[in-house]
Amino acid sequence: MLLRALAATFVLLMSAPPAHADSSSRTLASYYERHMALDGEVAHGWIGRGQPQRLRSGVVQVGVGRDAFFALLVDGTLLTWGDAPDAAATLMHGVRQFAVGASGWFAIDGAGVLWHGAGTSGVPQRIAEGVVAACIGDSADYYITGDGTLYVSGLAHRGQYGDGKLTATPGFVASARDVLAVRAHTGHAIHLRRDGVVMGTGGNRYGPLSSHGLGDKADRWGKIFSGATAIATGSRHSLAIRSDASLWAWGEGFEIEPTRLFDHVTAVAAGNSATIARSADGVLWQWDGGGAPRRLTLR
Repeated sequence: MLLRALAATFVLLMSAPPAHADSSSRTLASYYERHMALDGEVAHGWIGRGQPQRLRSGVVQVGVGRDAFFALLVDGTLLTWGDAPDAAATLMHGVRQFAVGASGWFAIDGAGVLWHGAGTSGVPQRIAEGVVAACIGDSADYYITGDGTLYVSGLAHRGQYGDGKLTATPGFVASARDVLAVRAHTGHAIHLRRDGVVMGTGGNRYGPLSSHGLGDKADRWGKIFSGATAIATGSRHSLAIRSDASLWAWGEGFEIEPTRLFDHVTAVAAGNSATIARSADGVLWQWDGGGAPRRLTLR
């Protein structure tokens, strides 16, 4: 019985969809004060504590930067705009998934090649092959290859590499193994291992890594949570969805140790202080720095 249960858990984890953009799902996005959500193939966006507004149709993934919205269209075109979706700029064609953050944007094409771009002009730079997921934080960037190897490049002063380094190295270097998803934000990062364990490294003044390095930083990956199928992290807090569809949170606005926040959750994203989640009935919820959630209406 135990072996069957363990096998079933492993299959669930391996079949779970990888994290996209800056959340647990390509249908939600949150970064600082900008948020997006998909309703079918219709993208909605809002800022801060506002209500979602319809922005564009024909979308299969949403993402946000600090000052812009991003959308991946059905035909593989990656777009971005500020406050006017009708004036969107085309960043790249043939995109399968993307990620956005401080250094610009990542795009993974249909062949698994990872590209990096900054702004709306210039030619994207080819970074790596065989990539299945990627993430851009505020100080370091990450990608995962098909064999589960996690690579990192960027600043290391807060322990972002997770291997004890506090000085950056040229180019991307391997940082962890057996990784399914990675999320990063202001000087910290978390990743989801294939066995459902959530690991964290980097700055931890406010608790986004739970008690691991609390008060300053952790310079090596350490265990935070177990039994997870998806993760998200914001500026000062982190979240995980467990295999029973329960949502757990830790960091500023919540307890330092992971605490059950909500049930029947299918996706979650985290921004500066906001948490956006979609429940199994399709309803969107937003927490603003903890407290009780409010229901969002897609117009």
